[in-house]
Amino acid sequence: MLTHVVFMKFPSQEIARDVRDRLLGMQGKIETLNELEAGLDVTRSGRSWDVVLITRHDDKAGLEAYAVHPVHQAVLGTIKQHITASAAVDF
Repeated sequence: MLTHVVFMKFPSQEIARDVRDRLLGMQGKIETLNELEAGLDVTRSGRSWDVVLITRHDDKAGLEAYAVHPVHQAVLGTIKQHITASAAVDF
């Protein structure tokens, strides 16, 4: 099992909410995406990120297939238009 975690910052909470909704919309549409969680930060502290994405895949090949899948690429296109910072961990 490979877990992919991405933290993202956006210029507004409205954009962050839209991104979260688009991320959740990927569920069930990508064969190598076993599990998906996406959430908005509620504490809004100085160390907070706006959105977190957690996906789980069978292996690295599954993550790589997810990364190039057209459904993911469409969501990523929207994210790239607005994102101001991101960080990721794959374990």
